[in-house]
Amino acid sequence: MLHPLLAVSPVDGRYHKTTAALSDYFSEYALFKYRLFVEIEYLIAFSEAIGTPVSDPELLREIHRGFSLDDCFRVKELEATTNHDIKALEYFLKERIQSLPMKLNTEWVHFGLTSQDINNTAIPLSMKEATEEVLLPMLQQVLDQLEILAEQWLEVPMLARTHGQPASPTRLGKEIFVFIERLENQIAHLEQVPYSAKFGGATGNFNAHNVAFPDHQWHDFGNQFVENVLHLSRSKYTTQIEHYDNLAAWAHNLSRINTILIDMCRDIWTYISINYFKQKTKEGEVGSSAMPHKVNPIDFENAEGNLGVANALFQHFAEKLPISRLQRDLTDSTVLRNLGVPMSHTIIALQSVLKGLGKLELNNAQLHKDLETNAAVVAEGIQTVLRAIGYPQPYEALKALTRGKSEITMDDITAFIESLNINETTKAVLHNIKPDNYLGQLPE
Repeated sequence: MLHPLLAVSPVDGRYHKTTAALSDYFSEYALFKYRLFVEIEYLIAFSEAIGTPVSDPELLREIHRGFSLDDCFRVKELEATTNHDIKALEYFLKERIQSLPMKLNTEWVHFGLTSQDINNTAIPLSMKEATEEVLLPMLQQVLDQLEILAEQWLEVPMLARTHGQPASPTRLGKEIFVFIERLENQIAHLEQVPYSAKFGGATGNFNAHNVAFPDHQWHDFGNQFVENVLHLSRSKYTTQIEHYDNLAAWAHNLSRINTILIDMCRDIWTYISINYFKQKTKEGEVGSSAMPHKVNPIDFENAEGNLGVANALFQHFAEKLPISRLQRDLTDSTVLRNLGVPMSHTIIALQSVLKGLGKLELNNAQLHKDLETNAAVVAEGIQTVLRAIGYPQPYEALKALTRGKSEITMDDITAFIESLNINETTKAVLHNIKPDNYLGQLPE
């Protein structure tokens, strides 16, 4: 097998250990195994439908369960002659059936089907299982880690920045909850996207089935097979291929999740750069080949880069796959073989995010210092209280005091409040507005 050091793609090279789990869903071997599963389950269901049920279905299923690399090599050996992967798989299955201790008409294998009846069921099944068994659990790990940090930092006051400038203070934990809420919403959408499959013969009409067995309701059979056996959603009106509209929705949804993660990585990167976070160091690690002091936020940078690569491919899938000339062209086939690539880059990114979050240490001193040296941010609260009691032009008064000034201290704010012609009770309220307590409310 190819050594990771010789791989062209970092997915199978540098990051092989991180992405190895996806091999069970998106490798060439995995694709043949998923196709074999569909072929066998179809053979069982079709034989039952035409009144010649398989005497021992579990013997057939054992062919799929025991599908090995050697078996896959045999399929590839057959493909070298057929120059057609599905036909090679058909021949392989017929070979194996002939060795079984039961009688079965091998011509029922792949009966009346076109390649896309197998590809457009096997591929969405692999997508579904990879999403549910690998991606969603990793996203949940990220959410769990974020929730731990958000709860831990819930009441930590922090200077907010809008347009890069000091703004009304916030809570650090609440800012983490912003990303939790966004991710949870998009994950909920992702879980609602159907995994659609095409199953209906050469041009979607069960032509071959109908001419051979005209008394059967083949669309009902297709619905039953796809939805109750494969647990996918069957598209009813199709050409030779699946529409891919729901695959596009899946890709767009993952792209949105990744975009949220990019946004989060950039924010955390910025908090590290302004010293709100320090990063735990590890004995023996180097931050820079030239500058010994460096502790770089490389995990969040690595995540951002991989999320960007993933999104480029997810966007291409969403834009390209739903478009096919007339009843079918082959451009979807080579594109679909790359489904595991953006998934891999997403998994690499999630692993980096988890690693980066685990290194964060709060720098309370810097957070407090920034609040102290930006006293002007309480101007909003002061002018709003003054507006509430009917004080004339409070916004303009605070603007004159604070806007564009290089530094406003709490002494300046205190002197301003004392100069106001208002009652002592209101002055006491205004004096109590400080950068570290002017934080608003949290949701329930």
